Amino acid sequence: MKKIILALIVMFSSTFLNADQIEQTGMKDGYEIKLYTKSTPITGNNDFFVTISKDSKVLEDVKVKIKVFMPEMPGMPYMEYKTKAKLVESEYQMMINFSMGGTWQYHLKFKTNDNEIHTVRGSVNI
Repeated sequence: MKKIILALIVMFSSTFLNADQIEQTGMKDGYEIKLYTKSTPITGNNDFFVTISKDSKVLEDVKVKIKVFMPEMPGMPYMEYKTKAKLVESEYQMMINFSMGGTWQYHLKFKTNDNEIHTVRGSVNI
């Protein structure tokens, strides 16, 4: 488990823009993935965006979905939200609802036209 977490930290980096906007980029199986917001994430509904490219070409023919979750903690149940992304002007857009502030983990999955499913794991702070 520790080796996997270390590899994800090395592969995926975060940048905070304009008052806590999120931008995370990384590589997975030769694909460059960028997960970002255009405004500061809040408790409640948030628009998140994803771009996926390979060999510097943005891909517009993949299926993208995400699961965000917060593990169970003392006095708090496990929380989870799943959604699929829609392609809007060369970027995949999805609305994610965070039911409370804190650190949310995510599993971003995308299926390429060769039917391969790729998974990127990370976290965001709300």
